[in-house]
This record gives sequence, structure tokens and C-alpha cells, in this order.
Amino acid sequence: MPGYGRPVHQDDHTAAPLMRDVLPGLSAELVRLLEEEGERDLAVCAHDLRLVADCGCGDDFCQSFRTAPHPAGTPYGPGHRCVQLLPDRGHLILDVVHGRIVFVEILDRPELRPALTAALTGGGAPR
Repeated sequence: MPGYGRPVHQDDHTAAPLMRDVLPGLSAELVRLLEEEGERDLAVCAHDLRLVADCGCGDDFCQSFRTAPHPAGTPYGPGHRCVQLLPDRGHLILDVVHGRIVFVEILDRPELRPALTAALTGGGAPR
């Protein structure tokens, strides 16, 4: 599986593991929530999101990740919007730039951390 067995680097995002392979439940939930919000185009794109990098905050309540390399500088700039979804538990907010999901903010879903850590550090798919 692409990305497993080696660290994923932001300049090599096409080799990053697919979210649907690492976190299939979250992937399905994200697609469903986007469709419910009328975000059909984003729902289609969400199926192919890649786990490019951890957010890097280090907070234990955070399971957020980048799905694309972050642009130079801090803000995303023009074409950026946030899409807040209403999951059954936790918080789920997407950063979207020019119709592309570039960051998935997930809070209070600690059960996702082991799979994310394994995928993002090249530790392989969790068992």
C-alpha cells in the first residue's frame, strides 16, 4: 500500500496513504456528512483524501491532519473557507481551498490516533 513502511513527506504527497484505507469509518462518515450538508462536490473528493501530515500541535485531544502540503506562510489566503460538520461525537471541521479539502480538523476522537500515527510515521497499517 502506498505510503506504508516509510515516512510520508509533504513534498511526496501522492505517495501518502489514502484516508479510506487507514480510517475507513471516518472516510465513510465524512462523505455522508458532506452529502447531508449539500456539499456534493466535496463528498466526491473526500473519497480520495490522502494523509499527508499530522497537524503537529501535539495536543492529546487533536487527531487533525493535512491532506495536501501547506502553502508557504500561515494563512491559506484567497479561496479558503471552513466547512463545519456535525458528527455524532467530537468535532469535524474542514479547511477547503478552491474546492479542495486541504486540512481535516478532528477533535475528541482519540480512537483515531493509533491508526493516524502509524500511517503518518510509516509504521504500517495498524492491526
